[in-house]
Amino acid sequence: MSSNPPPSTWTTPEYVAAVVAILATGGLVFYSALTASGLTVDEVVFVVLTITVPATLAYELARRVGPSSR
Repeated sequence: MSSNPPPSTWTTPEYVAAVVAILATGGLVFYSALTASGLTVDEVVFVVLTITVPATLAYELARRVGPSSR
């Protein structure tokens, strides 16, 4: 039997960032379903930042504290 533990793919930075981006997108879709107006330029910028900023932060956090950084 091998003494090496299986790789933990759910802690990789790419996976964490993807999950956060999907959750942020879902939250924005839910919010847009509640509003009746169309998107303005400001709202599009808000949507892009609301998805990319948390995903980037999650990626960097997972990269720095994950098991692959040790």
